[in-house]
Amino acid sequence: MNDSSARLFVVAAPSGAGKTTLVKALVVRRPGLRFSISYTTRKKRSNEVESVDYLFVSVDEFARLRARGDLLESAEVFDNHYGTGRKQVEQHLQDGHHVILEIDWQGAAQVREAKPACTTIFILPPSTDELEHRLRSRHTDSDDVIRRRLRDALSDMSHWSEFDFAIINDDLERAVDDLEAIVAGAGESCATSDAAVRDAVMRILP
Repeated sequence: MNDSSARLFVVAAPSGAGKTTLVKALVVRRPGLRFSISYTTRKKRSNEVESVDYLFVSVDEFARLRARGDLLESAEVFDNHYGTGRKQVEQHLQDGHHVILEIDWQGAAQVREAKPACTTIFILPPSTDELEHRLRSRHTDSDDVIRRRLRDALSDMSHWSEFDFAIINDDLERAVDDLEAIVAGAGESCATSDAAVRDAVMRILP
């Protein structure tokens, strides 16, 4: 049944800020929430599952999806392409389910333009030092890649004020509580217009 109250939530963050962990924890708490699985041309990691973590496609197939207008948003990140399937999102919304997207700031800007009523949320690490620690603790990237990720992460974080809400992921449970509150229609204490939030973010940015 169509439910006009169904909402679209967009979560973005720099690499290593923990958005995947937060979104997965939120979906466990709110099983009625639908998570949109992104397409990617990136090579599948050993701990990832097809159609669960991502929809893994070739560069050519991704190009065809984009050319047909099948992607709600798309972006190139670390030389790989990522995108959100338009039909998947619109079907969930039509069925009356809230939908959450886990994408980067470039994709969030595209979704905001296509779906102005969406709610956008930016996740930040508690510090740049902690961000580097999280990236290194993955043990999946070389030093060169980690340095690049850190450089790009600092650039990504400069876009935080373009979002409706900002969550500093310094405590997992509290961050999930904040994310859940936003989805529930609250979360005013995380609004990017709030002076305390702006002060907290400015203490993180270099």
